[in-house]
Amino acid sequence: MLFTFSLSVEAQNNISLNDGWEFQKDNGAKEKVNLPHTWNAFDVLDDEPGYYRGLGIYKKKLNLDAAAKGKQIYLVFNGIAQESEVLVNGKPAARHIGSYTKFIVPISKFLNYTNDLIEVRANNRFNEDIPPLTADFTFFGGIYRNVSLLITEPIHFSKNDNASSGVYITTPDVSAEKASVQIRSLIDNSSTSAKKIQIHSTLINANGKAVASQISFVNVVSGELKTINQNFNSIKHPKLWSPESPYLYRVISRIIDVKTKTVLDEVSNPLGFRWFKFDAERGFFLNGKPLKIIGASRHQDYEHLGNAVPDALQIRDIELLKEMGGNFLRVAHYPQDPMILEACDRLGILASVEIPVVNTITESEAFTNNCLNMQREMIRQNFNHPSIVAWAYMNEVLLRPKFSNDKPRQQIYYDHIRELAQKLDDLTRKEDPSRYTLLVNHGAWDLYNKVGLTKIPMIVGWNLYSGWYSGMPADFAKFLDRHHKELPNTPFMVTEYGADADPRIRSFQPVRFDKSVEYAVKFHQTYLNAMLERPFVAGGMAWNLADFNSETREETMPHINNKGLLTIGRQPKDTYYLYKAYLSDKPYLKITSVQWKHRVGIADSSTSVSTQNIQVATNQKSAELFLNGKSMGTKVAVDHICDWKVPFEDGTNQLKVLSGALIDNADINFQVEPFKFSDKIPFNNMNILLGSKRYYIDEKQQQLWIPDQAYKPGAWGWIGGEPYKGTNNRILYGSDKNILETDNDPVYQTQQVGIQQFKFDVPDGEYELTLHFAELVGGDAKEALAYNLDNNHKKEVVEQRIFNVSINGQPFMQKLNLAADFGYTKAVQKKTRLTITNGKGISIGFMPIEGKPILNAIQLRKIY
Repeated sequence: MLFTFSLSVEAQNNISLNDGWEFQKDNGAKEKVNLPHTWNAFDVLDDEPGYYRGLGIYKKKLNLDAAAKGKQIYLVFNGIAQESEVLVNGKPAARHIGSYTKFIVPISKFLNYTNDLIEVRANNRFNEDIPPLTADFTFFGGIYRNVSLLITEPIHFSKNDNASSGVYITTPDVSAEKASVQIRSLIDNSSTSAKKIQIHSTLINANGKAVASQISFVNVVSGELKTINQNFNSIKHPKLWSPESPYLYRVISRIIDVKTKTVLDEVSNPLGFRWFKFDAERGFFLNGKPLKIIGASRHQDYEHLGNAVPDALQIRDIELLKEMGGNFLRVAHYPQDPMILEACDRLGILASVEIPVVNTITESEAFTNNCLNMQREMIRQNFNHPSIVAWAYMNEVLLRPKFSNDKPRQQIYYDHIRELAQKLDDLTRKEDPSRYTLLVNHGAWDLYNKVGLTKIPMIVGWNLYSGWYSGMPADFAKFLDRHHKELPNTPFMVTEYGADADPRIRSFQPVRFDKSVEYAVKFHQTYLNAMLERPFVAGGMAWNLADFNSETREETMPHINNKGLLTIGRQPKDTYYLYKAYLSDKPYLKITSVQWKHRVGIADSSTSVSTQNIQVATNQKSAELFLNGKSMGTKVAVDHICDWKVPFEDGTNQLKVLSGALIDNADINFQVEPFKFSDKIPFNNMNILLGSKRYYIDEKQQQLWIPDQAYKPGAWGWIGGEPYKGTNNRILYGSDKNILETDNDPVYQTQQVGIQQFKFDVPDGEYELTLHFAELVGGDAKEALAYNLDNNHKKEVVEQRIFNVSINGQPFMQKLNLAADFGYTKAVQKKTRLTITNGKGISIGFMPIEGKPILNAIQLRKIY
């Protein structure tokens, strides 16, 4: 690709290199790609365990204009996973370790300026010396962030200081009356001669007006790296930066040739005047005022894109957090694209950033050095963002303790973790004394205190999941009070909390680990109330802003962690609207149940309506709901939610909710199933989940599934058996195994065990019947997620299961052995067409030969 540069203004040029790359996996086929790019966008979603972790090779030709000769030319990589080697014309130019920080490669000495070839060898293999080692997220490979070509004059702000801007800005004294600014600039003279230059730094307000400036004259000799310190000592009545008013100044730094008056280099950095503190008793203060931190964490991947996400979608994440009312982003578990913190600065979102030392460490000098280097890169690259208030460096590092069968050796391992934490904390305080240090733990209180990790950082973070991975929701408040009592001088935040909410799963009997949206709403209400009631809790970050990929997960939506307030495609869930009701400073009213706009339900007795719950999120005291123009009454909001029992009719139902001048509308398309088949309600089709108390929405096939019921004469239901209960005590019914060869895992993850019959007392006619099976017991043993803290599995006992299936007394499936015939956890569906006469209805019989018969789901569709 040909680049022609206009260099009459002798400042740096930064040109995108995202297009026109050739890519191949190690010994794989070549293909044309544009950046950002990952080779793991799709293999992390298939049924085959694991994903490609290895070498990827990218190549691109550069044809540089002759005017570029004599300049300093760099390649700027914002993120490559995770080991990188850059070659220019076949010669090694640089290596970099780590997936999540930027690096800059000087390439001038390798160029021929005619037909230069750039080659990047990226490798996301497991390497015991590079964090992260394990985690509940996917380690995508590729050049997954933007790449650019940077051209500067030989004298420029340094590009060799851990890929920083070469300019560091601090505000040592800030108040409403005045502020001071310190600027430290690193000047690199790569020319062959000395030169007299001036460093011109200007503070520009949001209107583009210069507020202060300073000029320093210096001589730089050839090959010198010079540090220049400048000060703006008294900025009168500065406009303060805050979430309510994120006022941004800019510091424009220029290097000017004294003799020719030419601008040799120019760098712009944001500046926000603010001061803050964490107080163990009273929480967080910004600009002298208390501010309860409520926000979310964020992973960087997106639906169908992996982590190679376009700029606009990344920025939209921060806009969605702001629209929710959040004021904090935990950039977790790794530094993210530079535009994320730029958006935080611009929108008024406070932030913490961390390196990916997750779950466990390697006790090696190389691992320690890589951790320290990542921390240094993270701090220096992001130093000037006013949104950042804390640097973090470990997450749940005792979650997977090694040497559990050798306690003396395990103690040595713990000592090494503590030593690494201390080194990272010491480095962080030295690099940036103006911000706090943060170490994040999971809820093992005694262990973290015993190892000493609660004594090292300035702020302790706790990832708490009482009522999800372990315990009860009420245990959450007890944990908060325990920290306050036993560590009264240590500020803390709740850095993670959440419950999976598969947007396809709904329940009117929500229970722990059913993955229903309704359980997640109750969970978040409990946690928000507890944090808001306690001033000593500095804040809380919901886990997570959006669903994200975690290849090793199975559960209802395999490979996806569903704890997001948004889906992985960034569609709001009910929980997102709940947060708006809690956090919005403007009147707010929203029918949260509009997310469940296609519904199905059994008619109430012999009526023509089906009564189901509707929820409205609001920050008002009460609201009135109307169904098809008729008032359903006024309800008082409890924990920002109003609930109504609504009698839905078959077809489109118009909902309207009012509270003062606020109004919201929603249309619910409802399918009413007959209470008895003899009722006047016409029967068309029915999709039933056995052994389940939840509803399921199959969005792709537009099918709605309902929970089962025991047989009722004149209606339908099962006879005999009991719901399947797996070996993990955290799941009250069903299984969380990945069901192969289907995207509708919830259809097959529950079942009725020991079923004798299933009956439909339908009138005569032509019907299509589909039986769904999956053998849930047996198969390859999988490592339990470490996050499921009470994973006290009973051992799975595999028994032979063979049974016959008949329909109205006629054999349908003989000697059915799901495991032998189809395999474990494999979706099996058997369909048949039935002609029903003489009022006999449909009766499916299950006759055991060995073990207990099962049925996972059943569908019936009327043809004529």
